[in-house]
Amino acid sequence: MGAQDTEDMLSAAQFTMKKADTPAKLSLLRSLTQNKIMAHSKNGKNYYIYADAAQCQCLYAGTEINYQQYQQIRLAKNIADDQLAAAEMNQSAMMNWGGWGPWGPGFY
Repeated sequence: MGAQDTEDMLSAAQFTMKKADTPAKLSLLRSLTQNKIMAHSKNGKNYYIYADAAQCQCLYAGTEINYQQYQQIRLAKNIADDQLAAAEMNQSAMMNWGGWGPWGPGFY
C-alpha cells in the first residue's frame, strides 16, 4: 500500500490534514517519522500523526476514533483487494481450460 492510498484512507477516516506552509513547519515535519502512523499523547489523550514531507508536504492528525475508523477502512480495502485478486485468478484459470485438450464425457 502506497503513501497515496494511506493518505486517502486517512482523509476518509476524517483525519485533519495540515500543510507545512512555512519553512519552520516543513523543518518540523521532516523531523517526524515519515509515512507511518505514530501515536502521541497530549494532555492525557492519544493522537495519531502521519507525516509526509516528500509527497504532500503535510501532516495528518487524528483522534482515537479517527484511528479506529482508519483501521476499519484499511481492513475493508484489504478484503476487497484480496477478493479482486481471487476473482482475477479464477477468471484467468477459467480462460485456460482449452489448453488441456478434450476432457472426455461429462466435462462439457
